[in-house]
Amino acid sequence: MSLDAETWKAKAAAKRASTLAKIYPQWRLSPEDIARASVQRDLTGPFIQQFLDPREISIVSMDSLPIVNAIKQGSLTSLEVANAFCKAAAVAHQIGNCLHEIFFDEALERAKQLDEHYKKHGATVGPLHGLPVSLKDQFHVKGIDTTAGYVGYIGGNLGIKDSDRVHQVESQITAELLSLGAVLYCKTSVPQTLFYTETQNHIIGETLNPSNQNLSCGGSSGGEGALLALRGSTLGVGADIGGSVRIPAAYNGVFGIKPTPQRFSCRDIATSNAGQTAYPVAVGFLSTSIDGIGLLLESILSTQPWIRDPAVVPVPFRQDVVDDYLQRVNTDGTAKQGHRSLKLGILWSDGVVHPHPPVTRGLHMVANAIKKAGHKVIDWEPPSHETATKIHLSIIRADGAKSVHEDLKLSGEPLIPALDTRGMKLRPPMDVLKFQDLAARGLEFEAQYADYWNSTAKDDGQIVDAVVMPVAPHAANIPGKLYHIDYTEALNLLNYSVAVIPVTKVDKVRDPFDDSYQPLNRKDEKNWKAYDPEVYHGGPVGVQIVARKFEEEKVWAIAKVVYQALQKAEGSHSGSQSAPNIGIPARL
Repeated sequence: MSLDAETWKAKAAAKRASTLAKIYPQWRLSPEDIARASVQRDLTGPFIQQFLDPREISIVSMDSLPIVNAIKQGSLTSLEVANAFCKAAAVAHQIGNCLHEIFFDEALERAKQLDEHYKKHGATVGPLHGLPVSLKDQFHVKGIDTTAGYVGYIGGNLGIKDSDRVHQVESQITAELLSLGAVLYCKTSVPQTLFYTETQNHIIGETLNPSNQNLSCGGSSGGEGALLALRGSTLGVGADIGGSVRIPAAYNGVFGIKPTPQRFSCRDIATSNAGQTAYPVAVGFLSTSIDGIGLLLESILSTQPWIRDPAVVPVPFRQDVVDDYLQRVNTDGTAKQGHRSLKLGILWSDGVVHPHPPVTRGLHMVANAIKKAGHKVIDWEPPSHETATKIHLSIIRADGAKSVHEDLKLSGEPLIPALDTRGMKLRPPMDVLKFQDLAARGLEFEAQYADYWNSTAKDDGQIVDAVVMPVAPHAANIPGKLYHIDYTEALNLLNYSVAVIPVTKVDKVRDPFDDSYQPLNRKDEKNWKAYDPEVYHGGPVGVQIVARKFEEEKVWAIAKVVYQALQKAEGSHSGSQSAPNIGIPARL
């Protein structure tokens, strides 16, 4: 082993140990419990709850809005809520390896201060008063490391270690959350470079899917999705440049939203290749409830983020848009008599890689629920998503991975093996004329897609309100077997507003392998053969609901309606069903 390898491996090991040491002794699990967790298929629900007391279970089982309402009404204190979620996060990390940073001391002190404020003034600090909010390890919190999955960032943030700015940088959205009364307590795991849809790095290794440890938790906001699935959080902040919020949301059976870039602030966040502004990263949110997403959208926009970040468009939260859609339906999502029903498109396949049986079943569940609720459904056959993905991927890789390799040099660590074979090797940057040509092609594709969307009014005079489509051609994938990200990445080229809702879980009986299927191409064949109903059983299935640019309020409202219709059609909370907790090896 070289000296460089010894050095970065030692730094990573020390960081792992330091993080675990921040877990209070009374919250630490025994080696036997951790060993049991390692061979458990499903860590959610009953498995993690065995390490919590009844009061803690009752608190962490609540969603974001009920929690802030209970604190506002005085039936819960900020301190008892923070204590319950800190403990749940501590247990989640020990069994699920999903945290990079723990700052429970600061969180509990913050909660005490909020309780004192409430006692003294009889009022809350803001709409998020006392609500624990988790952060992807891409957002800076004063006094806390931000590694973004790089060993070289340990001990600092933004790569800063030797100046008076060390640990003093605070992301704008962090400051906004604090101003609204949120309690920040942990930062979640990400893949090295932030450019991968599985969560692996040299610091903590790999984060798997808590609902089925045969599968990936997704990425790059993978730790966020895993923590939410384990109820160690109800609301988290992530970022999305190719699916990094939507994939973890769908993979972990939770809700998510990818806003249009520049709707929320990216000021002072850690990101590779920050100068690439043609198709920038979008700050997004994940939650255990659809109302949690709405709460954070409205709350953050109430701070007028465009005043502090000139890159943010000055568009406040538009309650009238939400009202326009919600007033057209009953509380169960059914169309109100005398009001115009929704018209939704369904993308069954992008024609390149066909979805696995559980995803197709999920799409049918949604389509049937929408129709049963009295809304219109049409097939969606837009311009090729493959074309969009090629343009987008070329643009975000235009620097030849220079930024990534500069960050790797900080410690001497190599690329993780998965990235070494996925276009992250150092190469000459793209010629500026080629870049401009790609950007022009991107704009042309946006126009073509808009023309197609507008054409949906031809038959009945009503343009499609939103589109339902897969997040991926599979449920959470088997690690190393993700071959196609066009379902999410194409929408980044379009800069569309996209929500994710959970729909169902893989059922090995209802979703058998189809031997008669004829693959469309070699990539489709690889993806199809990767499906094994036994291995995938219990893996969450979600769908994307897509609206156009800067239509976050609209897509959130429609997602709420679709989810209500789905619940009514299924007769239960479809998105929160638990798979059997089968004790089998984590990797088959």
